Amino acid sequence: MYPINRSSARLTLRELDVEDVDAVLAIYGSPEATEHLSFEPRSREQVGQIVARSITAAGETPRTEYALAVVEQTTATLVGFGRLALDPHQQRGATLGFALRPEVWGVGYGVELVQLLLSVGFDDLQLHRIWGARSPLNEASAKTMATVGMVEEGIIREHVLKAGQWRDSVVHAILDREWRATSAA
Repeated sequence: MYPINRSSARLTLRELDVEDVDAVLAIYGSPEATEHLSFEPRSREQVGQIVARSITAAGETPRTEYALAVVEQTTATLVGFGRLALDPHQQRGATLGFALRPEVWGVGYGVELVQLLLSVGFDDLQLHRIWGARSPLNEASAKTMATVGMVEEGIIREHVLKAGQWRDSVVHAILDREWRATSAA
């Protein structure tokens, strides 16, 4: 499915463009924004490679990755990054990931962003299960995933190696029938 273009009240999900490198760097290069992510802050060159790979992946058939820009509608500013990756080990399943620029934290964009990703996954791609993992210390992400109806399923022990130390991940997931019930309410 290409291109993705889906909007909520304040945000739009759209395909990445080569001109988005600096805006994505404001997220992926930020120590604050990447504190709870699974990687250290990235360089401009690394972010350029990520954006280029994402653009290439968007044109593949079948498409297995949806790496998308999150744009604030009122300012047309890229404020986040969202990703759905089809899981080759699970029928009709995918993982999701998301990150926002720190200056837009706390205004509910995380909930809108995850709802948009779930809508793409369930409504457009007809997935059965979508899951995501978070740092155990990332309470904002826990709250976001709970708000959209994702269920905390458990812990993957020593899942992420970051700054030379192993870190657990907390898994949250939602099924298609749960999404339909939540989105209908």
